[in-house]
Amino acid sequence: MKFQDTQSMDKRLELISKLSKTFLARSAKIDEDGAFPFQNISELKMSGYTSLTLPKRFGGEEISLYNLVRFQEFIARGDGATALSIGWHMGIIQDLGEKKSWNESMFQMLCDDVKNGALINNCASEPQTGSPTRGGRPTTSAVKQEGYWLINGRKTFTTLSPVLDYFNVTASIPESDQVAYFLIPRTTQGVEIEETWDSIAMKGTGSHDLVLNNVRVKEEYLVEYIEPGKKGASGWLLHIPACYLGIAQAAASYAIEFAKSYSPNSIQGTISDLPNVKQKIGEMELELMRARHFLYSVANQWDHSAKDERAHMNPELGAVKLSVTNSAITVVDLAMRIVGARSLSEKNPLQRYYRDVRAGLHNPPMDDMTILLLANDAINRCND
Repeated sequence: MKFQDTQSMDKRLELISKLSKTFLARSAKIDEDGAFPFQNISELKMSGYTSLTLPKRFGGEEISLYNLVRFQEFIARGDGATALSIGWHMGIIQDLGEKKSWNESMFQMLCDDVKNGALINNCASEPQTGSPTRGGRPTTSAVKQEGYWLINGRKTFTTLSPVLDYFNVTASIPESDQVAYFLIPRTTQGVEIEETWDSIAMKGTGSHDLVLNNVRVKEEYLVEYIEPGKKGASGWLLHIPACYLGIAQAAASYAIEFAKSYSPNSIQGTISDLPNVKQKIGEMELELMRARHFLYSVANQWDHSAKDERAHMNPELGAVKLSVTNSAITVVDLAMRIVGARSLSEKNPLQRYYRDVRAGLHNPPMDDMTILLLANDAINRCND
């Protein structure tokens, strides 16, 4: 069954849960080998999942942000790297469809390819600039020549790079001192992936370097001008905390199952009967409940807000990411305390969850930027 075969949310969650369990069975091997989850991504494409955020005006389903983050959380319960990777593609398509910031003919071209399985990701990070959310100007350059743009540069953290069909690249335009996104098809001459990804967390994201050597694209492939560090409110970035919430849920479920089955000869029954273990299970549940309600309430608020209301939601969106990600880290730590030293075994999934969940601290927006945003917002509201 494909996602397009049913409109029932229960059936869709059943399908994504089935895929997630399949991903879980592969996740240890993928992490051990530092491999890319080609089969997982292929199955998501074949299921029709990767086209669910396409806008209705181009024949898509245009699923809500609420449903997107639910699906993403379920995928992450099986494999966090797969969820984080595909989440970028899903969210970018949703964001472009909502904001209509591209020329419609260019966006329709992309949407037509996505219907056939094409994948896209933004490529903005560079060694010299750090996180693009901090406002660094890209050193990648785009020089206009007759009928096309000539682009040179290097991008880091190009998640999903082994299977991307389109790279949406930021570049500076020297002649006008502007910065813009350029859509670059993978088949373009001069596009190269340098396999540099050696992180101990989220090994399967394939976040290698993208190298652009005299890449030529047509003039219309300049799809959007931007101002570095001043991106508007982006609800789709909630796919990030959804991923880490899913990892935390997987860790909690594993720890609880362990507690229900582990019975050392020093006690009667299992360790799940012990007050100190129940305390930790209750603390995990509280963290998960609080994080889940925060995430889904803000996603629902986004779905039911007008465009001008969404423009003021950056404080809530940043707070969700900070709160959910840090709660996820707490949950994994509690799960490891329940399981004990064997949680550090390479054969135990908790050590993978521990590494993967900490990657969330380095996804945008960063905690310090969110706290500053919340402080400034509170001060400005008091001045009104």
